[in-house]
Amino acid sequence: MPPSDGGDRATFARYDVDTITFADQSRQGASRNAPVETPVNIVYAPVPFAVMMATPQDLEDFALGFSFTEGIIETIDDIRGIAVEEDERGLKLIVSLSSEKLQRHLARSRGGTGGIDDRNPTAPAPNGAFVVRPQAIRRALDDLSKAQALNAITGATHAAAWCGLDGSILSIREDVGRHNALDKLVGHLLRGKVDPLSGFLIITSRCSFEMVAKAAAFGIRAVVAVSAPTSLAIERARRFGITLAAVARDDSVLIFHSDDLGGGAIIGDIPT
Repeated sequence: MPPSDGGDRATFARYDVDTITFADQSRQGASRNAPVETPVNIVYAPVPFAVMMATPQDLEDFALGFSFTEGIIETIDDIRGIAVEEDERGLKLIVSLSSEKLQRHLARSRGGTGGIDDRNPTAPAPNGAFVVRPQAIRRALDDLSKAQALNAITGATHAAAWCGLDGSILSIREDVGRHNALDKLVGHLLRGKVDPLSGFLIITSRCSFEMVAKAAAFGIRAVVAVSAPTSLAIERARRFGITLAAVARDDSVLIFHSDDLGGGAIIGDIPT
């Protein structure tokens, strides 16, 4: 496998803007950074599979994580190579699969896409306490904004971060798309052979069922979301034994699911 794309492509652009003050209707010139959003055509050679609108960085991680969470591959060894090409419409992400996985993928494609449970694990996570303490969540939240380098420049990207059980942010990926950010992170974790029981996931976005399904596919046992979850996300977390904490703020967090399915426990009170 090639190393993850460090990226020499521009990830943001600067634009002239006018600031209008409501109180006195005054207008003042200024400038503003915006994250680059470009079509990324994911191709499992030679067949195009999906076009994602994404930030053009960490694309090899994206290809690996996307392929894994979509159920196209089972391990990193199922990918023989990844290439990035540019064309007039954006970027083409060419993923070369092993012959077995390519034939399986082509057969699935001819048969149509599966149901929404295709990316979920086949069984709930194993029983046993998986503890994420409130102090760890608080620490991760405190450090999250500082770790979002692209968002600090643009104020317009999502992030998915992998945190140690003490709340330290060990790795982070950003993108204009929340699913893309998580796929990039999963790809990075797969590449690094990270144990999913060694930490927890924090996301800056709304927690939809797709986000829970992608986390479950990697074996993550606890997800913390800055925004709120959907009903289906909560149901999936309960089904697959994932601790789900959301609406995470400086002084509190809501626990939507913990250890009643063996998925984990959050113990104690949020310190103020």
